[in-house]
Amino acid sequence: MLYFSEFEHCKEFMTELRWPDGKVKCPQCGSEKVTWLVKPRVWKCYGKHPRPTFTLKTGTIFEDSPIGLEKWLPCAWLLINCKNGISSYEVSRDLGVTQKTAWFMLHRVRLAMQDDLSGGMMGGEVEVDETFIGGKARFMHKNDRRRKNIKGGGPAGKAIVLGILERETEGKPKRVRTTVIPDRSKAIMQESVRPHVEAGSQIYSDDAGYYWRMDDEYAHEIVNHAEAYVVGNVHTNGLENFWSLLKRGLSGTYISVEPFHLFRYIDEQAYRFNNRKLTDAERFASVLKQIVGRRLTYEQLTGKAQATQHG
Repeated sequence: MLYFSEFEHCKEFMTELRWPDGKVKCPQCGSEKVTWLVKPRVWKCYGKHPRPTFTLKTGTIFEDSPIGLEKWLPCAWLLINCKNGISSYEVSRDLGVTQKTAWFMLHRVRLAMQDDLSGGMMGGEVEVDETFIGGKARFMHKNDRRRKNIKGGGPAGKAIVLGILERETEGKPKRVRTTVIPDRSKAIMQESVRPHVEAGSQIYSDDAGYYWRMDDEYAHEIVNHAEAYVVGNVHTNGLENFWSLLKRGLSGTYISVEPFHLFRYIDEQAYRFNNRKLTDAERFASVLKQIVGRRLTYEQLTGKAQATQHG
């Protein structure tokens, strides 16, 4: 936070990140005929197009934000490297912005943390498991239980998250991919697993796998948790470990997460899990390399843009 409090440090870092060859190019036309204007802190492009000036934030998740890089970069560092996440209230206090602003900033950084699937399909030994995210029925008001038709415990009224974990091999650490699914039906499970797992791979799951197994495409072994959690090499303990990390952050740091935003928090934890071998600086740099070409407006974040389209 002290280092990035100086704009020149921010400029040096972002310039090297966006233009590693040292040649600043206009994001509109790609021209190198640009001049740095010191006072307004912008570049001016001499190409013929409607927007001749651009900044370090143009074309990134930071675009059109009045918040300076002196606050954006520390915000990104905190979220990327806090193992259990960081709340918008804490960021608000640390950076001197409102809680609403901090909440918006964190979600824009989470967009850059989303997996771009560049690692290809998973293979070898793969674990598949689901978990349920939501409040416990015994802690709910009786009117909420009645409205959601929740009786007792179990998955009723909760969001379902599917996880796929590729086990560690020599020279390749284990990695996970997650997604929120509407239900655990055969069609949904198969459509969620097939695009991410190579045919012929070894799949391990719990007994819910009986309903969606694809024996013509995968070798599928199942462990019944009512009898045992580990039978030889058949278990889902890798994913159980990830679920514990995820829920620790959701219940301990974020307290309450709306289902509409749940996938963003899951992507955040999945990124940290998949890049746990990197140093804090390496994780920070790898996320910042993914900020270009991504954009999240407040209307999109709150669902207002989608409501306008359908309205």
